[in-house]
Amino acid sequence: MLSGIPLYLVLLAAGIVALYGGAELLVAGAGRLALGIGLRAATVGVTVVAFATTAPELFVSTIGALNVSTDIGLGAVIGSNIANIGLVLGISALIKPLQVSSIVMRRHVPFMVFAAILLVALGANGTIGRLEGAVFLLVLAGFTGYLLYYVNADPAPMMDDPDAGEGISPRDVALVVGGLIALVIGSRWLVSGGTGLLSALGFSDLFIGLTVLALGTSLPELAASVVSAVRGETAFSIGNVVGSNIYNILAVLGIVALITPIEIASSTFRLELPFLLAFTVVLVAMMGYGRRLTRLDGAALVVGYAGFIYLLFPS
Repeated sequence: MLSGIPLYLVLLAAGIVALYGGAELLVAGAGRLALGIGLRAATVGVTVVAFATTAPELFVSTIGALNVSTDIGLGAVIGSNIANIGLVLGISALIKPLQVSSIVMRRHVPFMVFAAILLVALGANGTIGRLEGAVFLLVLAGFTGYLLYYVNADPAPMMDDPDAGEGISPRDVALVVGGLIALVIGSRWLVSGGTGLLSALGFSDLFIGLTVLALGTSLPELAASVVSAVRGETAFSIGNVVGSNIYNILAVLGIVALITPIEIASSTFRLELPFLLAFTVVLVAMMGYGRRLTRLDGAALVVGYAGFIYLLFPS
């Protein structure tokens, strides 16, 4: 029987594989279901696919907060949002320059910026309590209502996707259910393996959330965005990250805060949150200039993310 560090490594690897596989099933099923009822590709990327790929952060953060500490959840969300911009979009843009949809830029990017600012504002007193959690969820409800309004006011043309309008398929429903089951199992393995391994090596819960768990839970976004970039479906790549960053803050932290208040260390205000805001502002500036992310932009994002990870390591 394995024990100690070898067991943690096995759990960590198995958790990442299960999260990746579960997210792939969920993205495939949820994306096809949404297209089947006539949503635009850009809208699917920001809503259904983004929420599906946020599921690992939700499961990992909730289970981590209940079983370990709220630092796990906070670190996973902040780290995942930074990884989504620096690593996911950076690698995707290196593979193929990403065109930014005017719909995403006009309707969704402002909400991503607002969510990041709201996190800093509501956490300024050092705690995200149940009241702040409720505010996050209310803003999320408003964002969802805003999206649904435009879905009804601006339906997708039939040419957006050949499968659009074909309705709900039992196979796609089965993919969604199977994906959710794999995410639940994978999140438990990832939390157990990641926290056990780095705790044994003397690292803090916040560091664990910002690195191993953030990278592990960002795999679905990375997989979905890279595959979309390779296929030339850049609306999915951009929309997936923008939507994921919105849901990570509003949905994940909102739900975790309702379960148990989240304490924010002063060091988080000095490094992690400024980096989150900086990456968000830089991304918006890059997207606003020429409405595309070039390979040079992608390289800059990846280098910036590598610098962030370097600064996290204890000196």
